[in-house]
Amino acid sequence: MKIDRRVLINFDWILPMLVLLLCGIGLVNLYSAGSNIDYGNVTPHYVRQLYWIGLGLVMMVVAFSIDYRLMVRYGYVLYTLSLMLLLVLFVCGEVTHGSQRWLTLGGFTMQPSELIKLTMIIALVKYVDDRYEGTSFGLSDLFTPFLLLLVPALLILKQPDLGTAFFLVLLFLSFVLFAGIRMKAFLFLCASSLALLPGLWFVMKDYQKERLVMFLNPEHDPLGAGYHIIQSIIAVGSGGLIGKGYLKGTQSQLKFLPEQQTDFVFSVFAEEWGFIGVIVVLVIFLSLILWGLNVARRARDYSGLLVAYGATMIFFFFLFINIGMILGILPVVGIPLPFMSYGGSSMVVLMMAAGLIMNVSMRRFVLQP
Repeated sequence: MKIDRRVLINFDWILPMLVLLLCGIGLVNLYSAGSNIDYGNVTPHYVRQLYWIGLGLVMMVVAFSIDYRLMVRYGYVLYTLSLMLLLVLFVCGEVTHGSQRWLTLGGFTMQPSELIKLTMIIALVKYVDDRYEGTSFGLSDLFTPFLLLLVPALLILKQPDLGTAFFLVLLFLSFVLFAGIRMKAFLFLCASSLALLPGLWFVMKDYQKERLVMFLNPEHDPLGAGYHIIQSIIAVGSGGLIGKGYLKGTQSQLKFLPEQQTDFVFSVFAEEWGFIGVIVVLVIFLSLILWGLNVARRARDYSGLLVAYGATMIFFFFLFINIGMILGILPVVGIPLPFMSYGGSSMVVLMMAAGLIMNVSMRRFVLQP
């Protein structure tokens, strides 16, 4: 595969440096989060995370090596392949804690719902690129984009995975608003969403309803469903200004904090490094998001603008939902912290999103084929 020399000359070093910095902080934090666990013959999470980071870097290279315009051209194909993986999940997917979300392929366990976040964006860009470049969406124009959201969202709800379905909705709304939508269509979309919300309650599983109730009042069941949120808030608050010190967080080291290597990994960090450490990490995340938006602003074409924006919003919503969860301002929906939570599928997809942003950045000086 031949790569234009100007692409290599304009290699975007900032983005991978920010990503690797967050991965490094995440590895150090994962070591602390798991230091009180007896693994026996099981490989520690921080070691396995290294494997996922390595695979993610390989996929990042793939994502920025293939021209994003070629990806957009085959956007529907990539999207369809992702949907097929979601369908295969119901035939041979692993059931864990009552949810059927994981596929085992070649010794690797993957979560197809993570990949659809990326391919849905590319498919939406393909739709806009083919039909409505630079113009606002009307009501009739929203039919196909809405289908691109609805099909995977329903499949993901079936798993069940309310958090990822909610993530897709936010990602879709963000994309449509950014691409442009007429006021009449926007008001209709808002009214339809509000009308559907009460019906969502009747299709939610009992544990999902319980999480929502605990979000509104975690003290209702402090030793049961509200335990996660309460312990997370205690951990974050007990960190104070400078934290309790590395490997000295009482909530995590004494195992009071559940899911401390995945959903609540930032609670571990906040307890040990305090307000100052939290601000440093949030500044790094903010730099990553702003850099992605800057790449979108400087893109040489409309497709590049939308690809870079969509990929950047994946970072933003991962961060926004996870931080909201650990602070108790959003329900616990199982969304990890980008590059810092343990998890293979999310790590690889986030690395690919970073590769797409680099792809747009590196090709802004290359002429259209």
